[in-house]
Amino acid sequence: MNQTQLSPMAKIWHVVALIPEGHVSSYGKIADLAGLPGRARYVSRALKMAPDTLALPWHRVINSQGKIAFPETSPHFIEQMQRLRSEAIEVNRGRVKLSKYEWQPDLATLVFALPF
Repeated sequence: MNQTQLSPMAKIWHVVALIPEGHVSSYGKIADLAGLPGRARYVSRALKMAPDTLALPWHRVINSQGKIAFPETSPHFIEQMQRLRSEAIEVNRGRVKLSKYEWQPDLATLVFALPF
């Protein structure tokens, strides 16, 4: 199966895998880049269903307001915050400054790494 025939879930996994260390992206932007505009909630579902063997950088995915989407007292919230901080991303009260850390894929990435 070539990349243009990937399932919607596989397209999301592909995009998430491209987010570089030290950057974040939102659920909605990932959906857009995967060719699934308006499917931000599907991104969340795809990340939950991703096999561990993919080793996706799920922690680099936050909501469109720059917030970690998990409840503040949950183990997932704490783990995501710790992982982001380990990449030198500032997290204050569960929020990341998108103007500083949001991934902006360059033209080469858009043309060559996203063939769908």
